[in-house]
Amino acid sequence: MSDEWRIEVDLDDEQHGFTLGERLQSLDLDDEARERLGDRVVVTRDGAKMFLYAATEEQAREAERVARDLIAAEGLSAEIALTRWHPDEEEWKDASVPMPQTDAERATERERHEEEAEREPPGRWDYQWEVRVDLPTLHDTREFASRLEDEGIDVRRHWKYLLVGAASEERAAEVAERMTSEAPEGSKVHVGTAGVPHPVFVYIEAHKPGIARDLGL
Repeated sequence: MSDEWRIEVDLDDEQHGFTLGERLQSLDLDDEARERLGDRVVVTRDGAKMFLYAATEEQAREAERVARDLIAAEGLSAEIALTRWHPDEEEWKDASVPMPQTDAERATERERHEEEAEREPPGRWDYQWEVRVDLPTLHDTREFASRLEDEGIDVRRHWKYLLVGAASEERAAEVAERMTSEAPEGSKVHVGTAGVPHPVFVYIEAHKPGIARDLGL
């Protein structure tokens, strides 16, 4: 997996985000910057915040320079930070923070992530059924969950699996069928009941209507 870098731009005025975001997205830049950035830097905007994603440190630092130049040209003020994705901790951190190099360091980051997840208050989850998708890698889990969330689908992401809520057995079967066709290769999809201390998940290929009766529910 390629490194993942992100430039975070926090503008003082949300309205200016539209103009600046359009310029960055259209790469209305000087020839040097256009040649170095090309279409390899992805720009997104959320209100007054903008994010520029790059696969290499060189691209990220050039994107940071371009963002600073455009902000100065527009007479704006903003906080800009260069960050890097830490897959074990599943968090964007300042680029100055070194990546873990040993199994022990990676394990420490994973432990921090798990502790943080346990401290987060649980959101509302009123579903009777859940579809569990076990994915091959952490990267696959994060990317697939992000894609589903962008579509407005309620998802809970865990270490290397995610849960999609469903209001009924029939809806769970529909969701599972879609997950089976759209999840990355090597994923396993299961259907189970939600809200019980030890939920039972059934591999989707074995799932048939009437599973609630079979589970004694």
